Amino acid sequence: MPWFILFLAGLCEVAWAVGLKYTDGYTRPVPTAITVVFMVLSVVLLGIAVKSLPLGTSYAVWTGIGAIGTVVLGIVLFDESASWPRLLCVGLILAGIVGLKLVTPGQG
Repeated sequence: MPWFILFLAGLCEVAWAVGLKYTDGYTRPVPTAITVVFMVLSVVLLGIAVKSLPLGTSYAVWTGIGAIGTVVLGIVLFDESASWPRLLCVGLILAGIVGLKLVTPGQG
């Protein structure tokens, strides 16, 4: 369950990072409010996950999920570059997340 909570925290990080684009510098109230809710939810869920998982692993996985999701949605929603070097780097982040999951003892 802590890994699932950490995954949800990462998805919330993706939501608030993408939401920043829609806030227009925090000048649009509804997108700003939604973004802030996801910011808070992301950190709360991360806090719950670190009760059972190592802090360093949790933080790295949380930011990794956020980075990967934000890059992917940037490509899909905002026509950002999908060059092979960029995707290779995202793949390396994913490999790091999987590696941390595999080497974290005792947490299923």
